[in-house]
Amino acid sequence: MKSYGFLGAGHMNQAIIKALLETQTLQPQQIWVSNRSPGKLDRLVEQTGVHKVSQNEELLGACEIIVLGLKPQDLSQAIEPISSSFEPQHVVVSLAAGVSLASLKKLIPNVTQFVRVMPNAAVSIRHSVVGCAVAGEAPWLKSLTQQLFSPLGQVIFVEEGEPFEALTVACSSGVGFVYELMEYWQDWLLDHDFSPAEARQMTVETFLGAALLAVDKSRTSLEELQNKVVSKKGETAAGLDSIRECEIERLLRISFEKAVMRDRELGQLD
Repeated sequence: MKSYGFLGAGHMNQAIIKALLETQTLQPQQIWVSNRSPGKLDRLVEQTGVHKVSQNEELLGACEIIVLGLKPQDLSQAIEPISSSFEPQHVVVSLAAGVSLASLKKLIPNVTQFVRVMPNAAVSIRHSVVGCAVAGEAPWLKSLTQQLFSPLGQVIFVEEGEPFEALTVACSSGVGFVYELMEYWQDWLLDHDFSPAEARQMTVETFLGAALLAVDKSRTSLEELQNKVVSKKGETAAGLDSIRECEIERLLRISFEKAVMRDRELGQLD
């Protein structure tokens, strides 16, 4: 039975740990966690019963798979002091946005088995898109990654570079973009005398209903689904014409590219 070490007890690592336990993918005795400050770690241990370690070296000694749940700007500072403690048999899974497999290899030269993983906030409800890039061609490493992360949502293996950047922006940052749109919906309803609770519920149900309908009609393109709710010269068509005249797609693409640029900046460890 493999042991999994989570370096960091931030929101994403906590969400992943709790989801893995809730789905019984892992048992508490398989999980070891370290964190820079004790508060979050103590609460996590109390809630889940996982092992707590005070030193990162201890975590490396106890576990075969190491999950780096760190912000990219904190990665070098956390890993450099313990880099020599990694062993060739370790598998390193990094959640650090923008940090390439080559950069991880440079930071931890003793290790050859790396996986980059980019989940999104829906991990906590096990509906995340989980992007994965695996170093090398070892089939067992891809299988291990699939087994570990498939209970959290939809696992998608992609190549590094533009495909991984696009997934990061569209699916991880994308949750924030969708919430921005939902706020516009909600604010418009508030301006038309609905209560905050009513406006929120109406907005959430509209987005949820559209998404579930797309899931149910998985063989139907999004364009076809849209056409089914648009009548010629109707109010929906009038609204869509205005959206297209305002070039919303162009503005969104610019926003996506700005996010890609920031993703690249975050990945610069030097």
